[in-house]
Amino acid sequence: MAEDTDFELIDDLAGEPVEVAVDETMAGGRLDAVLAKAHDVVSRSRIKDLILSGAVSIDGKPVAQPNYRLKAGETIVLLAPPPEDPDPQPEDISLDILFEDEHLIVVNKPVGMVVHPAPGSPSGTLVNALIFHCGESLKGIGGVKRPGIVHRLDKDTSGVMVAAKTEQAHRHLSEQFADHGRTGPLHRAYIAFAWGATQSGMGTVDAPLGRDPGNRLKQTVLKSGREAITHYAVEARYGGEGWDITRIQCQLETGRTHQIRVHMAHIGHPLVADQLYAPGFATKVNKLPEELADIVRGLGRQALHAAELGFEHPATGEEMMFEADLPDDLQELQDVLDEYDRAGAC
Repeated sequence: MAEDTDFELIDDLAGEPVEVAVDETMAGGRLDAVLAKAHDVVSRSRIKDLILSGAVSIDGKPVAQPNYRLKAGETIVLLAPPPEDPDPQPEDISLDILFEDEHLIVVNKPVGMVVHPAPGSPSGTLVNALIFHCGESLKGIGGVKRPGIVHRLDKDTSGVMVAAKTEQAHRHLSEQFADHGRTGPLHRAYIAFAWGATQSGMGTVDAPLGRDPGNRLKQTVLKSGREAITHYAVEARYGGEGWDITRIQCQLETGRTHQIRVHMAHIGHPLVADQLYAPGFATKVNKLPEELADIVRGLGRQALHAAELGFEHPATGEEMMFEADLPDDLQELQDVLDEYDRAGAC
């Protein structure tokens, strides 16, 4: 588990006690190992740090020894401290700018870039880059010279993003994203490569999402979750002996964490190279032709790209549309798939 993820999860848990009742199966085990395993919350090394910092008590008494041997009947309580507020600093990081004026900026976010600083990713983020690039053109959000983030992309999802420079633009764009394009011009389209051949050429996944109770890293379909709707359309199908990959366009009617990744996995077509939501499909790579298999293994991230973003300009009222080509890694995947298609392998 990545260290930055650990900090994000602790951020989620801050102020929320995590309680573990020690049963016979846990008795005799080390405090750090049992606590890490019991909730699958964060890594054992992060749990150890929390224990040493005094964040853990047993039967109401602080215990700062990670190697403490537990006894049946004891109750462990983890109370993570609140995270320190990040203080974003300007950083000279290259940006692929698609549009900019005094009200907003539209960029093509690269793979691997976190959007906003967090305890586990305090620098090198899109916000750090925007503060440096925009400089004095940032009028400020909430009285602070910082960009207004109105939507996010996962660290390993590339593509189009917009950020506000002024309070007015931030409010107007936020309202559009909250509406999800149901009554306004907001448009978000993603290109994804999914395992398998979908039964139909288009469809809608309407399934509420919430945090997976068995793994806090993940989202999952839950009856008690928040409304989540994804529309998809097949753009191309590729396949050979023992394998199928489908290129799809997904349009969001809502904007939940990991929405496309979870919804496609839910209908049996998880995204190619998605290590979190498609672990059972790892063996599929072995059935691919060698050149294609090497590309998929080398992706190291879900095959997902935010290709289109449309919205109403917050000051002029103009309807604007922006597109971002596939990044190099997904374009290489596309090129090889096309080669097999032309060769009649499909």
